[in-house]
Amino acid sequence: MGTAGNQTGQTQNRNEQGQHQPLMARISIIPPVADPDHAQLFLNDILAQPEAGADVNALLEDKPDLARMLLGVIGNSPYLRDLMTANAARLLSILTDSPERRLADLLETARETTAEDEAGITRALRLLKQDLALTLGLADIGGAMDLDQVTHALAGFADASLTASIRFCLNDLTRRGKFEPKDPEKPEVDSGLIVLAMGKHGASELNYSSDIDLIVLYEPDKAPMAGSAEAPVEFVRLTRRLVKIMQDRTADGYVFRTDLRLRPDPGATPLAMSVPAALVYYESLGQNWERAALIKARPCAGDIPAGEAFLKEIVPFIWRKYLDFAAIADVQAIKRQIHMHKGHGAIAVAGHNVKLGRGGIREVEFFVQTQQLIAGGRNPELRGRRTLDMLQGLTQADWIRPKARDELTSAYRFLRTVEHRIQMLNDEQTQLLPKDTEGLNRIASLMGYETLDAFKTDLLGHFQNVQHHYAELFEDEPGLSSETGNLVFTGDDHDPDTLETLSKLGFQQPAEAAAIVKAWHFGRYPCTRSTKARERLTEMHPALLSSLAATDNADAALRAFDSFMAKLPAGVQLFSLLRSNPQLLTLLATTMGAAPRMADTVSKRVHVLDAVLDPAFFGAMPSVDEFRSGLDRTLSQSQFYEEALDRARIFAQEQQFLIGLRLISDTLSADRVGFALARLAEVVVDRIMTQVIAHVGETHGTVHGGEVAVLAMGKLGGREMTAASDLDLILLYEAPEGVKQSDGKRPLAISQYYTRLTQRLVTALSAPTAEGSLYEVDFRLRPSGNAGPLATNLDGFLAYQEKDAWTWEHMALTRGRVIASTSDAFKKKIQDSICGTLVQPRDLKSLADDVRSMRAKIEKEKGTKDIWDLKQVAGGLVDIEFMAQFLLLANADESRSVLAQGTEQALENLRDGGFLDSGDAGNLLEALRLYHRLTQVLRLALSGKFVPADAPRGVLDLLLQASGSPTFERLEAELNEMQQGVRAIFERLVGPVEIIEAAPTSQ
Repeated sequence: MGTAGNQTGQTQNRNEQGQHQPLMARISIIPPVADPDHAQLFLNDILAQPEAGADVNALLEDKPDLARMLLGVIGNSPYLRDLMTANAARLLSILTDSPERRLADLLETARETTAEDEAGITRALRLLKQDLALTLGLADIGGAMDLDQVTHALAGFADASLTASIRFCLNDLTRRGKFEPKDPEKPEVDSGLIVLAMGKHGASELNYSSDIDLIVLYEPDKAPMAGSAEAPVEFVRLTRRLVKIMQDRTADGYVFRTDLRLRPDPGATPLAMSVPAALVYYESLGQNWERAALIKARPCAGDIPAGEAFLKEIVPFIWRKYLDFAAIADVQAIKRQIHMHKGHGAIAVAGHNVKLGRGGIREVEFFVQTQQLIAGGRNPELRGRRTLDMLQGLTQADWIRPKARDELTSAYRFLRTVEHRIQMLNDEQTQLLPKDTEGLNRIASLMGYETLDAFKTDLLGHFQNVQHHYAELFEDEPGLSSETGNLVFTGDDHDPDTLETLSKLGFQQPAEAAAIVKAWHFGRYPCTRSTKARERLTEMHPALLSSLAATDNADAALRAFDSFMAKLPAGVQLFSLLRSNPQLLTLLATTMGAAPRMADTVSKRVHVLDAVLDPAFFGAMPSVDEFRSGLDRTLSQSQFYEEALDRARIFAQEQQFLIGLRLISDTLSADRVGFALARLAEVVVDRIMTQVIAHVGETHGTVHGGEVAVLAMGKLGGREMTAASDLDLILLYEAPEGVKQSDGKRPLAISQYYTRLTQRLVTALSAPTAEGSLYEVDFRLRPSGNAGPLATNLDGFLAYQEKDAWTWEHMALTRGRVIASTSDAFKKKIQDSICGTLVQPRDLKSLADDVRSMRAKIEKEKGTKDIWDLKQVAGGLVDIEFMAQFLLLANADESRSVLAQGTEQALENLRDGGFLDSGDAGNLLEALRLYHRLTQVLRLALSGKFVPADAPRGVLDLLLQASGSPTFERLEAELNEMQQGVRAIFERLVGPVEIIEAAPTSQ
């Protein structure tokens, strides 16, 4: 009998002998067995079984080679031994039947399997999988079937099992009134449910104990859902159930372990994803490794035509028009990363990974896929899924030499066969060769080798051939040196000259610095996993390290930059940008030290740095019209509502970042930051409201002749926003008399309609999406707060303000400003009405008592001695704002010209109108402006509480820059003195603040 050295030739002769011979007549390989007597004990157990044991015995007496083959399997594969001893009748049937015919029957039976309940289909498929595993195992080891037949049968059974499971799940949905199949016998037909097989499953190259990688999609408009069922909900549940049926281990085993992590952004997306969302992802965010993965994608179950249509749709993503040499770096980056994490630094036998190790299966696959990505866009003949087919195709297209094809084909077949033998030991999804001699002998025996040395020789020869051809594709990554001095970050040990260079640059801990940079160089972060990214980073190391060393603490700056790098999803864009624009390095290094919060934004949205290169960045802040046109431009590219919300978030986050960067780079004074942020927010709210009205209108229509407006209160109303401000909003509406409901296909009563509109607006502004959040939104300033309706009728609002509002509500109303409205007339009506409320005559003593009481209540709840709590500390922002609002309400009846939404403008108006002493006004304005400047810096730079002793030096420098103080100690002394002065003015104008329990009285 032959060994695996000539197994391929022998098994291929099977095609000439005919596929209809029974398995027992086609045995060409007999695995040696170390302990035949022990194996015979298990065989005796089979022969002793009352059902079919005697028939098996008669068969073996007639065919001694068959008995020896079975002993070889029993003695070397515990998993196959257990399957054989479990059922002698099944074993007899396998041996006396043609493997091809038996496998065809198994696949057909699996596909047509039905059951009354989940337990039934779960058990049926597992029993069929056992039959498949034993049939393939014996046929494969005995040389009766070749590699292509084995892998194709495994993939075919996976397809059939998925089809049966999906039919069961869809039928169950139908039974529960949630699905209306076009074909009750085959409910997957025209269901819109797409199951894509990926990887080896997609290429029909599954290994013996393989996982199956799936992407589950659905066409939301095609799915024939019934009743109130929704495709996104039901298909996600179905997918979860499908995975459970396939992979849960029971007493009968499992069908296939199932992995859904190849779907777009698996950490943030549902198990089943809509086709439109998947297309948007691949068009905008798809990566080269995903292109490589999709080469093998194949619709394997569900709505096959819909799956084929989807793959046709993403052809431009996978296959580029031009020769794509850039893709080679990304694919190689994955391979480098595998080596880095798995530690496969050299070819070996014991413990070597035949898939991921050097010279392994993955290198053959990468060899093929990389060149497919490069050339497949121009040559459709190179778009095939199967590795061996594409080795032949690449040769015919003159991309590789015939020798490379032949050696890689031989190696691939051999290594895949070894992989199967490893997995046949215990039915484990592993590609690791055993570390012990006994285990290696078992693998060699199952391969048909008489000696372990002969097996090792052939195995190492194939490893070396693969590594040779693979190495020809990829060059070693470059080292790093510069005029700055020696900067080399390769190898296990630190280069002494590099450590000396780092010390001279100013790094106090050069070994730690070298380790950090080496981690980048080895691709341990997502942003440095591609060769191209590392090459770009390598080229800018000297400039980068010099910029970081120029800060006041080089080591801290490097650690901050390392933390920033760890969060970056990709690096080529940023590193190329910085390499081409060295001035940005200094700005970025400054941001690392001065504004950790902004550094976090860059790590998530690298593209915001592009805008810094625009000469307009250093000019004036964009106007409202410029913000509006920019947002309109990006929203116009949205294909659906959810995408518009994502685009609005991207736009706002970029603009907020640029406002902050202007502050850090001193192109925008801290005084103007609040105005700029408010200008941006009002444009975003206005445009989002337009989107929301249209979105609600699709279902509920509109209120004919109705008006709606958004009233901004608080910091937005006063144009005093910070990077951390939420939006205090009130939605006001007015409907014509006689109109009772909206005019859509699902009409709503007027109050319900505008409440729904408000709810959608809150969600659109505040709900997190894949692109993050826009703003926190607060509607508690509406009449009666949380107890009142979410949307407010204008007449009711005005009546409440006139009769029932508390004094503090009128204080808040001084900041009310309409920022979005369906008409200018409605906007003017609201503003005039608010003005009318604010100019009512007031009893000054009662007013002062209310303001003082309110301040006391806040101080009791939130009071602090921390001078850096600029808002709540005695003499802080709240004191100044309350004084301004008190004086506005006290004097607006005499001169409505004093009214202003912003505190600074209000104080100036009060001073100019003679209602505030010029000395007091000067002190309050000086304090207000300083508080605002410092607050802007702190909110932009930091996410949490400011503790001077723990703050980065860059933050302290920004505070000094904003304040104009020479030292931080001087700044703190000035703050303390200023706060005492403000509180003194408050007590003189409004009265002393006593911490009391009394609540404010009503107006």
